[in-house]
Amino acid sequence: MRTVELLCDPRLEERVRAAWDRLAVAGLPSLARNPHPTNRPHLTMASVDGFPPGVTGRLADLFDAALPLPVHLDRVEVLDGSAPLVWLVRPTPRLTALHEAVHEVLARTGGQNPWHAPGRWIPHLSLALRFRDHDRRLARALTCVDRPSGEFVAARSYDADTRTVSPLGAGLPDR
Repeated sequence: MRTVELLCDPRLEERVRAAWDRLAVAGLPSLARNPHPTNRPHLTMASVDGFPPGVTGRLADLFDAALPLPVHLDRVEVLDGSAPLVWLVRPTPRLTALHEAVHEVLARTGGQNPWHAPGRWIPHLSLALRFRDHDRRLARALTCVDRPSGEFVAARSYDADTRTVSPLGAGLPDR
């Protein structure tokens, strides 16, 4: 599996990481507990079985033209399915257009996750996986101190087979 992800500017990333930390300190599930070096706040736009030849370059060109992109975080919710706790991202027209353009590039790529399809996608930054719904009120109190804004400044792809990331365009921040 390969993903297409947007990364936050350093200030917004630190705000999300602080929310992860507050959840962990309270004894709740949190992505702060994931020690893998690729673990960082991100917005997943798509996931597919793999990238055919030429797709990486087309995606890089797309992100080089579109980023930075303003982002505004909204409320914290528990999504259906695997019950992740997420910080919803307000879907601006520019973000929605970029998401649709990514899916146009990936149109002939196999194994697309239907959760990421245009019209079905719920833009969000994950805070915790397998979250208990009865802890939602406490989680909101801990994470929603405010509704921060920032920018998506870079794009990357995560390769589930190698557990590595690679940049999609210029500007992948170190971390």
